[in-house]
Amino acid sequence: MNSMYIERTLAKEFSKRAGAYPLVAVVGARQAGKTTFLKEHAKGLKSSYLLFDDPDIRNLFEEDIKKFEKQFIEGFDITILDEVQYCKDAGRNLKYLADTGKKLWITASSEAILAKEVLSYLVGRVTVMRLYPFSLSEFLTAKGQKAFTQIALERNIWEHITFGGYPRVILNGDIELKKTVLRDLHETMVLKDVAKTFSITDIRSLEEFTKYLAINVGKVISYDALSRDLKISFQTTKKYLDAMEKSYLVARVQPYFRNKLKEITKQPKFYFIDTGLRNILTRTFDSNIEGLLFENYVLSELLKYGFSPKYWRTKAREEVDFIIEKDNEIIPIEVKLNALATLDSGFYSFIETYKPKRAFVVFYKGAPKQIKVGTCIVKFIHVSAVKDEI
Repeated sequence: MNSMYIERTLAKEFSKRAGAYPLVAVVGARQAGKTTFLKEHAKGLKSSYLLFDDPDIRNLFEEDIKKFEKQFIEGFDITILDEVQYCKDAGRNLKYLADTGKKLWITASSEAILAKEVLSYLVGRVTVMRLYPFSLSEFLTAKGQKAFTQIALERNIWEHITFGGYPRVILNGDIELKKTVLRDLHETMVLKDVAKTFSITDIRSLEEFTKYLAINVGKVISYDALSRDLKISFQTTKKYLDAMEKSYLVARVQPYFRNKLKEITKQPKFYFIDTGLRNILTRTFDSNIEGLLFENYVLSELLKYGFSPKYWRTKAREEVDFIIEKDNEIIPIEVKLNALATLDSGFYSFIETYKPKRAFVVFYKGAPKQIKVGTCIVKFIHVSAVKDEI
């Protein structure tokens, strides 16, 4: 694979599934590297590439699928169909192509492709994989260094937290250029793509809404308070949140609960999937990382490694940052800037209530250690160890 291409963590699983399904859908935010990833994996195969941004290609797909098949797909081992969410009747037409023995790799930068009306046609024919911006391990690979001093590692992590994991941002060495690329990405993805895909006409209120979310990452959000603060209707609030989430720009983290009387059961928290995109909105490019930003960063790393974190909070306001479930095991995760920071009472309270076998404290600075709380082993791990330790 060429020297500029950085292999993604997804590659091994992708190769396995691509052999087993006629359709592989790779979904994720625009500019996360989906097209580059698929084109790289199509090398050595007789492949064609079609971008559905092109109205001629899109119209033929929608109006005459057999002619489309003849013109663009026959004779190729693999066809890459890029940005399928722009097409009407995608499910029916993709089903036809899969059922005639065609192998298709498709991308979408919005969950429109995962809507029931599309997926209902593709049951048993498609496997869906998410490609996020670069994780920390991918970012460090892109930097071309395998061994780091602690200071160099910290500096690289600061850069990844501050400017995020979009490939175009990472490959730009100049800090001012990184900010320019982030501004352009924000403008394209939020103000154009999201607005277009979800038929949002009031761009100014969408912009204000996005900034509000960026300032309030990791806080419990009430739709009523959001509507009131931004002077927009409840329906508009829900529509904007839905659009941002389905475009892979923000992640909704739901509460974990078993006791409805004592624990929060409804209000979600929202985090940005890419901290660089969040920072361009808040103009936060400090040399020091603040707590909520680091919490957002750890959440995005957990997502990239395949977890679906929740948070835990009691009505008495005891809290744990993240709860993940792995192999039927409940694992609490607390996020601290420094390994020496005092653990909150909520962390002990959760361990006492749920009796997990293990728990983690993820830190930015400090040294790893291990303690026992009752029968629970609590491991303090550096953020760079999340992929291997959890």
